[in-house]
Amino acid sequence: MARERATALLLDFDGVLRRWDPAVAAGVEREYGLAEGVLGEIAMQWGRLQPVLTGRVSHAEWVSSVADALTDSVGSPERARAAVDQWQRYRGEVDPEVLAFVREVRAAGVQVGLGTNATDLLDADLAALGLVGELDVVVNSSVIGVHKPAKEYFQAACDALQTPPARVLFVDDEDWAVRGARAAGLSAHRWGGPADLRYLRAALAY
Repeated sequence: MARERATALLLDFDGVLRRWDPAVAAGVEREYGLAEGVLGEIAMQWGRLQPVLTGRVSHAEWVSSVADALTDSVGSPERARAAVDQWQRYRGEVDPEVLAFVREVRAAGVQVGLGTNATDLLDADLAALGLVGELDVVVNSSVIGVHKPAKEYFQAACDALQTPPARVLFVDDEDWAVRGARAAGLSAHRWGGPADLRYLRAALAY
């Protein structure tokens, strides 16, 4: 049996709508004599990351824990905090092709939601990147208390879009998130870059 055609789009933020230049973190690591990749490795340790993605700790507390973990490597708490603060000042960049696609889809009458595992800094990031008003709904894991790829996360996203799961097309650059969305009943596509926009237009057929 053919799937129902999607009437709403749910996009991941990091890796789809927002891009990160790895040279920024690498520059901070070189400046402070840190091993390449260590900032991301420490920040993304699941025991440290999961509480901030579900709203149990704040972004500021998470950042402080990263600085604490770096103290021995850089020689003092002050240098560790300075390194992390410098790294965190960069908030990524909007992919202009994806944003143009979002605007095109919305202009055609299709709802577009942002579905992201994020901290309580998300609203400030959206404002800083000029994205306020560019999306119909924002579903932030730290606000709802559950993160992708949980079925409950995707159900909350569909509720926010006021669209049944079978009618929502989800796009993410992580395979585990795509699998979770499909298990929750959504259509899902793993993002490989702007070349995928042609497929997404066809899938939505607006």
